[in-house]
Amino acid sequence: MRSLIVWIAAPLLAQSPGFRADLDAGHFLKVLTDSEARLRQSPEDAQAHAARAQALVSLLRMEEAKTAADRAVALNPNLADALLARGLARAGQALKARNFSSLRGVGESMDDLRAATQADPTLVRAWMSLGIGYEQLPWALGGSTKKALQCAESLRKVAPAKGDLLQALVHSMDGDWTKADPFFGRALSLSPSDPEIVSGYLEALDDKASKKTLGEAGKNARLVSEARRLLPGVRRSALGVVAVSDALLNGGQWEEAWKIAEAGLKEVDAPSLLRLQLGKVAARTDLHRNEGLAYLDQVLKEPLEGGSGGYASAHWRKGQILKSLHKIPEARAEAEAALRMDSHHAGARRLLEELA
Repeated sequence: MRSLIVWIAAPLLAQSPGFRADLDAGHFLKVLTDSEARLRQSPEDAQAHAARAQALVSLLRMEEAKTAADRAVALNPNLADALLARGLARAGQALKARNFSSLRGVGESMDDLRAATQADPTLVRAWMSLGIGYEQLPWALGGSTKKALQCAESLRKVAPAKGDLLQALVHSMDGDWTKADPFFGRALSLSPSDPEIVSGYLEALDDKASKKTLGEAGKNARLVSEARRLLPGVRRSALGVVAVSDALLNGGQWEEAWKIAEAGLKEVDAPSLLRLQLGKVAARTDLHRNEGLAYLDQVLKEPLEGGSGGYASAHWRKGQILKSLHKIPEARAEAEAALRMDSHHAGARRLLEELA
């Protein structure tokens, strides 16, 4: 199941018509460019600072995001999207730190998200992030399934499909697939081409709650059939195609996972995400290793769209492939490069241990 860090890097419902479509679509690099251009003309534009902060969160540049969000809140303390941006940045910093001192940041993040929903009850991403936060946090830090479900009910009033999605995710994270499944079905029936809904459903379908209910074989069979069924509706979305490719990969259809991701390069809005996905498929299956390395090299040379594991993940996947090719010094160098970018990267740490 997605962690809060992944949800905060997902496409955000924005605060201004000038940024809304691009943020909704996950075009974070464009939002970053456009917001910075607007700020050069109007340095005191709180809307542009908030949009820039949200884009930076999705690009995993949390310190810069927090600075931009602080500026937006200082300029307009009641701007819901500025509060949302600061809440997301604080959550990102806390989750990245992963130590006791980060607990304060988690609490402050939840305060910001609650304030954002009060300032603008129609702000979908604020309700979504707040609900996921309530479900994932332990009770001692304010976690509550009841409160998470209340967020889903509030969200359903302004965005029915997203409200159903949030309720499904909460039930799934709570370990109850029987309750989650109907709400996923409702969300998909309302918005079958929404890549966030498709992605959330397919990821949950591969998680513990569904495995417990369906069994490993049953889960895999449904994962593959649902991925194939949902692909046409999200074929032009990088987020959607990555979710379908992942579902096929986890369902054992490795070659199909590769082919769908590679075919999507010519159609999707953010091909850099599919190049990273192709590197992942190659790293996990040992298929198309040389092609996977080439795609990862391209990822590392060009701008990488937000909503992914970032450049650290590209180095890690490249290291995995090099290890399988018995290029140990090169693999170690890639793992070390990943850790220089993210000192807490668990996959890169495991890879170094394996190489040792």
